[in-house]
Amino acid sequence: MTARRYTKSTPVIHDRSLPRVAGIAVLVSLFSFIYYFQHGGLLLYGDAVAHINIARRVVDSQTPGLLQLGTVWLPLPHLLMIPFLWFNSLWQSGAGGSIPSTIAYVFGVLGIFHLVRGVLESDLGTKPVALVGASVAAFAYGANPNLIYMQATAMTESGYLALFVWAVVYFAEFVRSLQKSDDTDQPDKKVGTALMRCAWCLAGAELTRYDGWFFAGAVGSAVLLIALRRWDNHSLRRVATKFLLGIALVPVLWLAYNRVVYGNALEFANGPYSAKAIEQRVGAPNPAFHNAGTAAIYFLKSAQLNMADGNWGRFWLAAALLAFAIGAWKLRTQSASLLLLWVPLGFYALSIAYGSVPLHVHTWWPFATFNQRYGLQLLPMFAVSTGVLTAGVFLLGAGWRHVGKLVAVMFALMIVSYASVWSLGPQCLQEAQRNWDIRHNLNSAVQRAVEGLPRNSRFLMDLGEHVGVMEQAGIPLRQVVNNENHRPWMRPTDPEGLWERALADPPRYVDFVVAFDGDVVDKNVNRANLTELTEIHASGQPYARIYAVRTAPNQSR
Repeated sequence: MTARRYTKSTPVIHDRSLPRVAGIAVLVSLFSFIYYFQHGGLLLYGDAVAHINIARRVVDSQTPGLLQLGTVWLPLPHLLMIPFLWFNSLWQSGAGGSIPSTIAYVFGVLGIFHLVRGVLESDLGTKPVALVGASVAAFAYGANPNLIYMQATAMTESGYLALFVWAVVYFAEFVRSLQKSDDTDQPDKKVGTALMRCAWCLAGAELTRYDGWFFAGAVGSAVLLIALRRWDNHSLRRVATKFLLGIALVPVLWLAYNRVVYGNALEFANGPYSAKAIEQRVGAPNPAFHNAGTAAIYFLKSAQLNMADGNWGRFWLAAALLAFAIGAWKLRTQSASLLLLWVPLGFYALSIAYGSVPLHVHTWWPFATFNQRYGLQLLPMFAVSTGVLTAGVFLLGAGWRHVGKLVAVMFALMIVSYASVWSLGPQCLQEAQRNWDIRHNLNSAVQRAVEGLPRNSRFLMDLGEHVGVMEQAGIPLRQVVNNENHRPWMRPTDPEGLWERALADPPRYVDFVVAFDGDVVDKNVNRANLTELTEIHASGQPYARIYAVRTAPNQSR
């Protein structure tokens, strides 16, 4: 039986699919957020706590302002959280940081649906099959247990994936519009519109995760190649130039910001809080050090584990490879667009091998879990692959009867696969729980000690790794002199900065000092007028000391 194309004689189907998909995604997001909120899952990741407090200190600090955004992490996620973190309850619970992630999750599901439907409808010319493939892909993306957990937290994965997916959506629309323009010899205004929307999504991705820089380079290279092949098309050349300048501007601005504020354009890459510095301090083994091939294999394993464990994970990888083959054969117009979904593999292979970003999976040496959530970046590729594979029966010339059977089989396989994940617990949730277990005992003990002090007290503390102490104790950050209360462009120190002055003369500025073994306060605070109140120990963690400040003779605050 040959493939039936959509014609005017085919019954018209009113498209209510997008509202339905959005409604289901909203319900999944809402119920999962409520579940993890009630079960204390929002603040398990130390990075989630850090993201929330970076955003909070922009408005709640001894020195509030945009410079509190700091470096290392890109600013867009924190800027989006700020409106929700004005309220103490949303700050302490972590819910304020989750709101942008939950919204992004819904947009990500819609993006996957829109992408697959557009690609299949364009190349097949049949809306019903495109709708079926898009529905399967949206389910594969939105029902992933690891994404469902991550979108309930303040982590950046959900937001970045939404921007990543929509950038591919608009790039695919750009390719389709350009093809239509070539076929009709008439300029299509949608070419420029789609490309500039893609640029905005890429700019957002670049301001969310450094993955976005690499991805923008890949998309920019594709656009440049297309423009060079159509050099006589002045309209395309003009819009491509605007596109390339736009996506190049974001990294340039971030480099300039780091250079002006920190005196080092690469502060985020080699500064004291960078991944490189953390790797040197922690000393975590990197099984793929300086080996991009091994790094790619570890990343693929991580991606597989984020879909399912054991043989079910291999099912997803096999489906992706089969869909890749079908797409390359049958979706010639759109295959280049879908190839962009594989870009994270290249980025993480290079980052793990050469960028001080080790990744551990619990099934391989060193049999630990570290940064395993990175594999979630290939979720859009897996999801789209299921949609293409489902439509593959139709692509290969079969009829509706076979498509229906395959849809039933695909949904059954996905449901059983994801059910196995829920039974064991999502990998990202397990990683977060291990992260929590490492720091919980020490932070909780310090929190209890701090809560026993007068509520209006002022503190001196390095908030770098233990900001959750003050958050959970409900102490506003404006009552804490910390490592961000100085002018970083005066590096290496700012003698007139509040941070340095408080370290040199605590009685003038604070009531209590909290020091953790080996941190900046422990190494540099002037202890002349400090009285140790308590020393706190927790297994496997540096000790903490809390000091009361004695007012020095002839000195007033």
